[in-house]
Amino acid sequence: MSSFYLPYRHSRFFGIREGSGKELLICLHGFGESSAYYAAIIPELKELYTVVALDMPVHGDTEWKEGGPFRKEDLYTVVKMILEREGFQRFSLMAYSMGGRLALCIVEALAALIDRLILVAPDGLHNNPWHRFVTTTNIGNRLFRYVTYHPAPFLRLLILWKKLGWLNQSVYKFVLNRMDTEEKRALVYNVWTCMREMRPDKELCKSLLAKYHIPTLLIFGRYDRVIPPAMGEEFLDGTFAGKLLIMEKGHHLLTSELAEIVKKEIAVNNI
Repeated sequence: MSSFYLPYRHSRFFGIREGSGKELLICLHGFGESSAYYAAIIPELKELYTVVALDMPVHGDTEWKEGGPFRKEDLYTVVKMILEREGFQRFSLMAYSMGGRLALCIVEALAALIDRLILVAPDGLHNNPWHRFVTTTNIGNRLFRYVTYHPAPFLRLLILWKKLGWLNQSVYKFVLNRMDTEEKRALVYNVWTCMREMRPDKELCKSLLAKYHIPTLLIFGRYDRVIPPAMGEEFLDGTFAGKLLIMEKGHHLLTSELAEIVKKEIAVNNI
């Protein structure tokens, strides 16, 4: 497995590459992770695909130095640079968790170039008003920054919401795990702020998936309470060619078992 840096304006993106397949697969990781999280997936797919996995801004070894948010136009340009670097005209996408939000943004602009879309426990299928408030409004962002360095009121609210039944145990543990140290809270703040413009238009995405006949596979964990399978069921409304698969797992799905499922679906059902 080889690694590389892709220069972009004042920044540079870190990526890993493996395989010699005749199709290109671009992989996008989840929050707080990196391209390395695809290590269990790539060996199973490297004969079928040329696989490229990238570290997103504020993650891994990518250096984001643009002095502003990571915009959709930046994302589109980076994808086109990968195509040029690897010598492909088209590509497929695999995206996990946060990467799903980015993948849907890519669909908005580059659907005509996409062969296949694989979304694994994807973020971006549900509109989160809290996320929008703290990332797109001045007062919300100031409040978010205050909570990052003064968390006590927020943590007390979290406990109250759990007692009132507004948060289930899994979501409570997930949020607490993301916010229980200043370093973790700062990561959430920095990532959400940097990615604040990555808000995909779901209806547009569905219409483009239909227009360009893009086979779409959604994979969820049955016991995932953070991004539950119901979100996939709602997204797959019959307006485009898609399939939903459920693994007997929680949210963490990037395993060799997932790779085998993907290979089977491509071979048998051309998804």
